[in-house]
Amino acid sequence: MDKILNFLQEAKAELMKVNWPSRKQTLRYTMLVVAVSLAVAAFLGSLDWIFSSILKQYFI
Repeated sequence: MDKILNFLQEAKAELMKVNWPSRKQTLRYTMLVVAVSLAVAAFLGSLDWIFSSILKQYFI
């Protein structure tokens, strides 16, 4: 039981040392990830549409 308590105390001490981002930074980074994900999805979707239309035109 002492090992568990010691581990929890050390884990809490380490978490206190972490430099957490502010709310504003977290929202900014989240929006950046969402925007990049949507851009990549649109790019890949357009490539898929182009290639499938080419295949339909020449092979079907």
